[in-house]
Amino acid sequence: MVILSLVGFLLIGSYKGVVRHTGLKDVQLLFKALILTFLFGLLFNIFNNLYGSTDDLHVPVSVLCMFFLLNIFALTSSRFAFKHFYLSLHEQIKPKRNILIYGAGVSGQITHTVMGRDGSESYSIIGFIDDNPGKIGKQIKGSNVYKRSDIDSQFIKEHNVEAIILSIQNIDSKKIMNLSDTILQLGVKVKIVPPVNKWIDGSLNASQIKEIQIEDLLDRAPILLDNIKVEQELSNKTVMVTGAAGSIGSEIVRQLSHYPCKELILIDQAESALYDLQQELKQKNVINFTPIVADIRDFERMKVIFEETRPTILFHAAAYKHVPLMESNPTEAVKINVLGTRNLANLSMKFEIEKFVLVSTDKAVNPTNVMGATKRVAEMYLKCLQKDSKTKFITTRFGNVLGSNGSVIPLFKKQINQGGPLTVTHPEVTRFFMTIPEASQLVIEAATMGDGGEIFIFDMGESVKIVDLAKKMITLSGLNYPKDIKIEFVGLRPGEKLYEELLATDEGTLPTHHKKIMKSKFAEIDCGILKEKINDLCIIDSFSMDKNIIVSKLKEIVPEYISKNSEYELLDHKKSNTIKGPGGNSVEKTLIS
Repeated sequence: MVILSLVGFLLIGSYKGVVRHTGLKDVQLLFKALILTFLFGLLFNIFNNLYGSTDDLHVPVSVLCMFFLLNIFALTSSRFAFKHFYLSLHEQIKPKRNILIYGAGVSGQITHTVMGRDGSESYSIIGFIDDNPGKIGKQIKGSNVYKRSDIDSQFIKEHNVEAIILSIQNIDSKKIMNLSDTILQLGVKVKIVPPVNKWIDGSLNASQIKEIQIEDLLDRAPILLDNIKVEQELSNKTVMVTGAAGSIGSEIVRQLSHYPCKELILIDQAESALYDLQQELKQKNVINFTPIVADIRDFERMKVIFEETRPTILFHAAAYKHVPLMESNPTEAVKINVLGTRNLANLSMKFEIEKFVLVSTDKAVNPTNVMGATKRVAEMYLKCLQKDSKTKFITTRFGNVLGSNGSVIPLFKKQINQGGPLTVTHPEVTRFFMTIPEASQLVIEAATMGDGGEIFIFDMGESVKIVDLAKKMITLSGLNYPKDIKIEFVGLRPGEKLYEELLATDEGTLPTHHKKIMKSKFAEIDCGILKEKINDLCIIDSFSMDKNIIVSKLKEIVPEYISKNSEYELLDHKKSNTIKGPGGNSVEKTLIS
């Protein structure tokens, strides 16, 4: 029997399991090994009866059954006893960290199990917090369920609670914010369980339960795309993305990689960022893409790319977007945001691209800065081209995106790590926020529903006061405002607004089939004169380094462009935007000539 058992256990491999990590899988292996040994015993008896000369080697079936039952009990119980002993010893050696779990549903119970078996830390789960009256006062997984009002400063002090884990699925950010405010006032850390779709291979890992971040409080409900329609729109199409290595452009590429596109053409002038995106896509086994280093200002270079790749759809995300920098460098803003867009739009018409999708900004609405004005000019140019084009020109407009390059949240995080102060431009300044994936998904959705000539405006939710955002981030970092870190008001930057708008005064909106996307009604404009003025602007920008001349022309094209907190405010007070050169001649006309 020893020999038969040895063969059975070696074949099944049950001996390979680490005893202190014994689980149901190990019990199954033991069961298989003992069943195999039992069958070997029966075969031995049959062989002995047929060919043996003595009954001394016969093993009764009753003995085989007892052998199986006793071993399955002894081996399983001994393994679990050793595991329990090891964990008990481990808990005594390592200090326990007392925690509460908010939410006694399925997610909360999974969190209880995961935290209880985490090998890297020793946790003691004090109990659950839940709002369901049917669960309050009862026990789940051996832990008490408390109502929210039971958890006060006295309770936290008595039980030495270190953290409260929010483990509720499909909870909106407003409720998370309210809960976190209440919990942080108790002086404990707030952690959060990620959504189920972010669990590793469908299972929750203790390492995924992180301290709550500001992004969790500003995040919104996931967007449900019309995937069938999007797939039909993109199937077997060659899709070009400009600014492909930027914050929005790279996420558009990631989203597009999930659809059956014929090829993705990735255009960017930043070689390092484009290389990083290339490596990321390769690691995800995406092969139908071509990264190209190119500048959209170079018409001839872009023409060659269009001829070689023949794109069907173009997502134009390349742009200069930093307001203060573009206020100081209007010539560069015009080159990228106006001339670059004009180059791509004209080539799209020439090569009869089906759809051209411009990624615009809320700063293009009643602009107060150069960046916003140049994006507004780009919108207007596309609107004019639509009248005489087979290409469908579509504009998408939204506000700030969380975590994008140069946005306020990474800046605040850096300032907190450096010990402060946090710099806010004005006590009353507000901004709209949207996540990068959400913005990119809506851009793709808008592309499928656009018929040409529309401006699609995304539902940005409620605007957020930046000073409140700063205070929240200080609190989430475990510090106190103003005791540990101060907030310093530095004044509005050149061209900056107190609040952003999504609609111009002469625009209205129409609903679409997607509740988060509205369609703007573009005001009528004289396209002949407008295109001439935009062409003049591009010519002037190519020859003149005089910022006032460039900005004056922008103000002529976009009458609602009124500078704020900027050196160009003087231009708004002039009766004429024409700047005179030597001899009283118009510098603008001289340059165009």
